[in-house]
Amino acid sequence: MTEESYKGIPRNKIPWYPTIDYEKCINCGKCVEYCTLGAYEFEEKDGKKRPVVKNPYNCVVLCTGCQSQCPAGAISHPSKEKTRKIIKKLQEDYDTKTL
Repeated sequence: MTEESYKGIPRNKIPWYPTIDYEKCINCGKCVEYCTLGAYEFEEKDGKKRPVVKNPYNCVVLCTGCQSQCPAGAISHPSKEKTRKIIKKLQEDYDTKTL
């Protein structure tokens, strides 16, 4: 099950999800295996299977577990500090709208 909101903010408004550096990626699929929420899937490209971030908003906000699973260091996430600031600003905006 994926989060539809995070701290009262629609999940799709929070820019938190992994990215894959395909220059480093070795197509091992550890990210696909690790993420039980289905942020990743395999796709075929040029006759080879490779992991892709198919459902970015399935990623749990501030989770970086898949990043530590990647033996090639090919996965990254946005800055947690910047994301927290974005979340705070969004919360303020949503609180203002509900008053």
